[in-house]
Amino acid sequence: MSIFTKRPARVLIVGSGASGIAAAYALGKCPDRFDVHVWEKSALPGGVASSVRIEGPGNLFINDGVQGGTRSYRNVLNLMTEFGFVGSPVYLKISFGKGPTAWSNYKKTQLTDTHKDEIKKFDRTLRIINKFECVFVFVPISKVMQWFGHSDEFCNQMVLPLVALFFATGNQTPNVSSAVIARVFLDDKLRMFDYDPERLLSQMPEMFIFPNLCEMYQTIVKKIACTFHGERTVEFVNREQGKVFVTDDKGCQEEFDEIIFSCTAETVLAVLRNPTFMERKVLGNIEYYNDVTITHEDEEYMAKHYELNTNVDQYFIRSDPDDPTKLEMSFNLSNYQPQLKGCGRNIYQTIFLNDAAKSAWTINEINTNKIRLEKWWRKFSHSWRHFAFTVPFMRYIQGTKHTWYCGTYTLIGTHEVAVISGLTAAYRLGAKYPFPQDDLAKMQFEDHLLLCHGKTARFGCNKDTVVSICMAPLMRIFLVTALCLQFFVRCFRKD
Repeated sequence: MSIFTKRPARVLIVGSGASGIAAAYALGKCPDRFDVHVWEKSALPGGVASSVRIEGPGNLFINDGVQGGTRSYRNVLNLMTEFGFVGSPVYLKISFGKGPTAWSNYKKTQLTDTHKDEIKKFDRTLRIINKFECVFVFVPISKVMQWFGHSDEFCNQMVLPLVALFFATGNQTPNVSSAVIARVFLDDKLRMFDYDPERLLSQMPEMFIFPNLCEMYQTIVKKIACTFHGERTVEFVNREQGKVFVTDDKGCQEEFDEIIFSCTAETVLAVLRNPTFMERKVLGNIEYYNDVTITHEDEEYMAKHYELNTNVDQYFIRSDPDDPTKLEMSFNLSNYQPQLKGCGRNIYQTIFLNDAAKSAWTINEINTNKIRLEKWWRKFSHSWRHFAFTVPFMRYIQGTKHTWYCGTYTLIGTHEVAVISGLTAAYRLGAKYPFPQDDLAKMQFEDHLLLCHGKTARFGCNKDTVVSICMAPLMRIFLVTALCLQFFVRCFRKD
């Protein structure tokens, strides 16, 4: 090799969840330009996308952190296809409430008839929210329901459970930004369902279910050009003299040219020495909660709290009878994950969200002899503050001192966003976008690149460049306005 040959840039990716692996995959396509290293605190890659064997007959495994996605998850599906993995199709069937508050997306119920006028009215509400999105991004859904004169019953029995389905927000559901909820129904790129003005939901959309996630992510890591370091935790990161110096938990320090954080914002701020003002504001605004998932076979518990159709329903969502703003979610994995179908067991998974409100949990009612797995998670809140004070300003911290950020918290908590965020971070470093042949995948990638990086993938005299140029001063004005509003909220309100 000539002494004048430029060495590949050393890039460290902290965390090997979907976003980190996507970044490593894209960078690894250019081994002559990037020397990619992935540090993961666990032994295996995948992050929350994990698979676990469960006790009992059949030697069965479950995917316990991530289940599946919609057919619009084009970047995820393309990534899977490239490494020989295929998602199994399933038609989503959801059971909300119980008894007089029961309703579903696959049959007509008394509750939908009772609220038929409000369902039509909520359609108009969503369209107003969507039209004035820049205002409603600051307004939680609970406030919007009050302002537009919707009843508490409709809000608590139908709207909040629906929002919990979309974002798995549980007890934080009333604080979700109303602008994001409108997009779920009205945005061609984000929506899961078409709004039904008579029943609210009347579709069983085709979804896909992941194969063995542990096997999938291990396969990807083995086949891409990266060095994977399992059970290696970052202790602290110093950025100085145009380099990034990273020390692990054993005191070993390495030097890198660039660093991509694919871990929680909490972790970033804990390890980053001397974060900038904007890094502290943007990342420090993200709220995290402790959730626990109980995998069990307690059919009596399920029948007590849900409208249980054991051979049909996949999702279950219930409201706390004493406080309907608090919600609980469950799955019948045997109707959902293909490897469990026909196993002769109904394997349920119940999620208890936000341990700060665990006084409302019914976790102690589950028969301990029927619990197969208990796992705790740390998840970020999809509150209106997240979409007002973090998402619009990710662009201002990307690339700061050779530091890049990816993960669901850059936008919204879906596997597709995780993968896209890793691809956009890699793209900013110089990697090519790997799926240009897929128009929908490419469009979603470009949207994330523009929103969370403030950059366009197409240069020259075109619409994207014009939008990017026009957005720049508007985003700075929005930044100042948001910081002032954040200061006001913290000074004068508890919530």
